Amino acid sequence: MPLKKLDLFSWYQEKGHAIAGLDEAGRGPLAGPVIAAAVVFHPDKIPTGLSDSKKLSSKKRNNLFLSIQECALAIGIAQIDSNRIDEVNILRASLEAMKLAFFEAEKQLKSPLQGALVDGNQRVDLQHGIEQHTVIGGDNLFAPIMAASIIAKVFRDRLMLKMALKFPGYGFENHKGYGTKEHLDALNTLGPCSIHRQSFAPVRLCTNI
Repeated sequence: MPLKKLDLFSWYQEKGHAIAGLDEAGRGPLAGPVIAAAVVFHPDKIPTGLSDSKKLSSKKRNNLFLSIQECALAIGIAQIDSNRIDEVNILRASLEAMKLAFFEAEKQLKSPLQGALVDGNQRVDLQHGIEQHTVIGGDNLFAPIMAASIIAKVFRDRLMLKMALKFPGYGFENHKGYGTKEHLDALNTLGPCSIHRQSFAPVRLCTNI
């Protein structure tokens, strides 16, 4: 049974050092991977200024990226590429990435994690015995989810800057794969490249295929 919000905060305060916050970045873009992060903090050592990554400037996110690395007990990062996204759909790919990120954080921690706070309303396929709570709007409520959203977003943005060099002409350095006019125009001129998600309608219906 889901815990009431007040009980959920109490649970986190009691066991936070063994609870990972999970979030992802990159569900909406037409190109590139989806990235998930899992972050574990000691509840008494949390960087100031955390918030939902979408509400922060790029400079603030990058500064917090460093602060989170300094404070976190463990950080797991995982990515699922466009081929796998096309194979299983973006929701399942996002949940797969969060599962991998969770176990990467646990490996770093070198002790079993007891629970997970997952942003959104979809549960992750974690092993039996892991207490898991989904939290709609969790990236505005719980520090480890906020941190996971920042880690995933910064990691993905930096990756897309590298993709811009590998696949010039699409403007990945500007839109990071999202379906902006610049991206759609380039897609219809150049056609899709190998990191485009072929199952997404704007790519599938591209005029230059």
